[in-house]
Amino acid sequence: MLNAEEMNGKSPFPEELSREQRTAVEAVITRNCSKPGALIPVLEEVQEILGYLPKFILKEIALKLSIPFSEVWGVVTFYSFFTTTPRGRHTVRCCLGTACYVRGGKNNLEKLSSLLHIEPGATTEDNRFSLETVRCLGACALAPVVAADGETFAQVKPMKIPEILEGFK
Repeated sequence: MLNAEEMNGKSPFPEELSREQRTAVEAVITRNCSKPGALIPVLEEVQEILGYLPKFILKEIALKLSIPFSEVWGVVTFYSFFTTTPRGRHTVRCCLGTACYVRGGKNNLEKLSSLLHIEPGATTEDNRFSLETVRCLGACALAPVVAADGETFAQVKPMKIPEILEGFK
């Protein structure tokens, strides 16, 4: 991250963020920079504002909270609810737990990847969908399971996936 002299008064945030986003992120960091244990609450608030945690923001958070970047990165990559990539409007989760896997979960994942043209962990170019895999959705009796935006679909067959996706505009 550039220091104040190197920035010559420029914002540390790239132009990809709107003025409102920059202002909101700066306010969160400033409000919490002197509080002990502020890292996770700051990360949560910033992710709520931006939808994800870009690396340049993580560097700024580390700098302002006087925490090594490695610690910030470690927290972000440890907790699954943090993401460093932009997320789509809809999150589709394909269960690959044992029950789902043996009943066709892998085939569902292949169909999802094929239809969305992305691999797990990625977001479609139009930001409509993000695709994730999970180890269990707690619906083993309904396997194989696919979830989208919190709605669970039971006994999913690959041929049903286009219909499921169509319901999420």
